[in-house]
Amino acid sequence: MRKVSAPRPRRGEDRRSWLSGAPPPRWVRVLPPALVAAICAATLLSDEPLEIGFLLGAIPPLAVLSYGPLATAVLGGVVIALLHIPALQLDRPGDADLLTIVFVAVLSVFVSFVRSRRDAQLGLERTVAEAAQHAVVPPLPERVGAVRCAGLYRAAQRGTLVGGDFFDVRDGPFGVRAVMGDVQGHGLSAVSTVASLLGAFREAVLDQPDLAAVAGRLDRRLLVDSADARHAELFATAALLEFSADALEVRVVVCGNPPPLLLRGADAAELEVSPWTPLGLGLADAGSIEACTVSLRPGDRLFLASDGVVEARDPGGAFYPLAERLRTFAGADSAALPALVWADLARFCPDVQDDVTMLVLTPFAVGAPDARAGSALNGVIGIFGTDNSTAPKQRSGSEEH
Repeated sequence: MRKVSAPRPRRGEDRRSWLSGAPPPRWVRVLPPALVAAICAATLLSDEPLEIGFLLGAIPPLAVLSYGPLATAVLGGVVIALLHIPALQLDRPGDADLLTIVFVAVLSVFVSFVRSRRDAQLGLERTVAEAAQHAVVPPLPERVGAVRCAGLYRAAQRGTLVGGDFFDVRDGPFGVRAVMGDVQGHGLSAVSTVASLLGAFREAVLDQPDLAAVAGRLDRRLLVDSADARHAELFATAALLEFSADALEVRVVVCGNPPPLLLRGADAAELEVSPWTPLGLGLADAGSIEACTVSLRPGDRLFLASDGVVEARDPGGAFYPLAERLRTFAGADSAALPALVWADLARFCPDVQDDVTMLVLTPFAVGAPDARAGSALNGVIGIFGTDNSTAPKQRSGSEEH
């Protein structure tokens, strides 16, 4: 089971602002030497002396934003040297002006030293925090048993990797099981609840023979955690799936979470499953939860999304039409599908306030050459035939919300 490590964000993809700890943009680093070159060029090309020497005093403070103490000291020395070059005629500063610039340059070197030490400490703390958060929600495996996996997670709180949403896919003695959920609240305050639920799920995968019993285990976990805190009312929504050994069936339990969508050929439709109450209310005993069974065909994909996706609104107040948009991405590879939906969601709702989680599960029959080959076969077989299992439900845009 090969792990797919999360790629480190590139400079342009860091969700933090450069004023909030992200590396400064390139133009900030280029600005001090560019300003030196512009001042020198302007004075040399002008026939008359230009009163622009005061601009040199801004170069050491600007260097503090992106340079270390050594480079800041070099730029400060360059500024002082330029003031003594007769050909530049930079206002011929007096002793007081020269001492002021020297003081500013020395102070800038000190500030740059402090900033560099602080940035190194923040970088270490962020590395530790990322390691801790990856321990809570590890990278999603590329494949678990007979199920290929692809996912995307965007925490609502900037600078964090984990929020109130969670998902996991595990293989066990009773088949491949997957969970996606959303706990009360979001951001760092919900991380402890997420860790507790994921731990309960991973244990239940190993010792609970029935999927409804897994939901019951998560429900009891929240009840126990809530009992330890006064006035705490912990609850979570979740969708749980269990794939058969031959990947031709999937059992689904939905506890307050949006139902999975079945992508079959060029169509996408929400599975018609029996919803249950959210977890943490003490109602989810194994005898009362109904697990629905859905037959699968080669090439079928299951798309799970959190409330942050289905409840996102555009500036006019319209909900994001997930099923409709998925139909436009029907030909996309499963691994690229979450990123395509996220980019489309960001255009539809530029200010997403909730955690956003997506999970694409592509089951394939044991011994089949490839799921994509099954997808071509599926186009020949047809779309959405009738059988004795639960059929996907097609809903209009108004019903989806």
